[in-house]
Amino acid sequence: MRISRRTLLGAAPALALADVPPHRWDGYDFGPGPAVTNRLNQGPFGIDQDEGWFTIAATTPSEGHIRNWGLGLVGYTWEESGPSLAARRGAETLEQHVEKISSLPFVDILYIRCDWRDVQSRPGRLDLHPIWKLTLDAARQRGLRVGFRVQLSNPEIQPAKIAMPDFLRDRVPLAKIGKLERGGREFDALEPRYDHPEFQKAFRELNELLAAELDSNPLIEWMDLMQYGFWGESHTSDLPNPFHDYLTAEKTFVAMTRLQLETWRRTPLAVNTEPDISNVGNREVIDLAVRAGCWLRSDSVLVEEPIQIEELSNRPAWLPVVMEDGYNRDYNVDTIAVDAAGINLRENCMQHVLDMGGNYWSLWTEAGNLARYHERYPNAFPAFQRRMGYRVRPAWIWQRKRYGTAEIIVGFANNGVAGIPGVLRVTAESPDGKFRSSGSLDAGQPYAGKVRQASFILPSGIDGQKLILRGEIEAKAGVRHPIRWSCAQPLNPDGSLTIQLKSNSDKDWRKGV
Repeated sequence: MRISRRTLLGAAPALALADVPPHRWDGYDFGPGPAVTNRLNQGPFGIDQDEGWFTIAATTPSEGHIRNWGLGLVGYTWEESGPSLAARRGAETLEQHVEKISSLPFVDILYIRCDWRDVQSRPGRLDLHPIWKLTLDAARQRGLRVGFRVQLSNPEIQPAKIAMPDFLRDRVPLAKIGKLERGGREFDALEPRYDHPEFQKAFRELNELLAAELDSNPLIEWMDLMQYGFWGESHTSDLPNPFHDYLTAEKTFVAMTRLQLETWRRTPLAVNTEPDISNVGNREVIDLAVRAGCWLRSDSVLVEEPIQIEELSNRPAWLPVVMEDGYNRDYNVDTIAVDAAGINLRENCMQHVLDMGGNYWSLWTEAGNLARYHERYPNAFPAFQRRMGYRVRPAWIWQRKRYGTAEIIVGFANNGVAGIPGVLRVTAESPDGKFRSSGSLDAGQPYAGKVRQASFILPSGIDGQKLILRGEIEAKAGVRHPIRWSCAQPLNPDGSLTIQLKSNSDKDWRKGV
């Protein structure tokens, strides 16, 4: 029988629960965010010691599709039931399916959601399903990135199989938690005893093996935390959990979260914001994960509880949000609902992703339907991409005389709906490489719809020359991802911007220009 928090509190009032109580997220102290190295001077920039200044450049927002790390539309090569419907029915090969989804021009990320048994079939080594190589190869060839989740439980394949590899079936006890109906089938739903020593030993090995294979792979964008229950979403629907008491469940999943945080040193992890309907310690896991810099994700957008929308919308600015919607996932233009305003349901969902400041939106597996949707509604994806995530650029660039040399102050504008997913690191350098200076803005800056200024003091003699400004994002210490500025003005092939400095000898130096 599932033991609720109320029952547990009433039965044993002396027990000290570590569970984090519900709270509003706006204004809540989750800590300072990612560490900032070489913090740039971010003002305010007054007029003291000001000997004259110019606005030497001003850029405007790009209207184009920009593939930057930390945002994008996500095409699924594998979901909880497998690849596309056509591939599952044998009407197309797995190779054809991956080719179709990866070649869609609006797809930025390829995503794998598979079971534990799809990555390991024996102790001590990985046995990756062929979808992994196909997905990684397609991402490499097309300039895409990859996200993934390994599910510890999957009701879609029960009762014939479970998500755990077969070699663990005799080692880890399985609990029957109640009757479940899926696809017209009713069966006893099985959950592993996550707290069993053999499960924990195998779970540690799984993380170590996966991290050795994938943590340093530059194609990997993020990994979803391996969490409790159905599809790894931290719940077992209306059925009870397999634990004897709440404290054991919470202790188990907090420990599993800590293990993943310690094992994955380079790859960002994303935590599902599912409310604790299964009484397994979700609030404690989410609080721990957010303080450690984990991203947030949710598995639907219109039918989620108010608490999830509160969390996602008012998260710390430096954390991205990965959004998907399991309902109406096929993008079938022949059956998709359209409301009285002429807005189809998929576009309605996308607008709500923007409302909460999302970074990613999941497109699922059906490449043919997605192509037809794009043909029927050609402005839907482009308009969405012009606002989704962050859209940062050097909007104002000033040069002034200061300390007997030149200083540039850059006003970085963010036209997206989300803050910077980590720390924005900016480098100013001369084309010949003789001068190079780098520094970082505060975590998450510039926030969505805001401007953050930062300055570089230039060496004597560089005035009058050209200067290159380039950006990187650091989400985990020492791991940096180059980005393209979201400018309409011409950029260099690597996404950096070249500006022309004024000469200090120019007689036209004056304030107010």
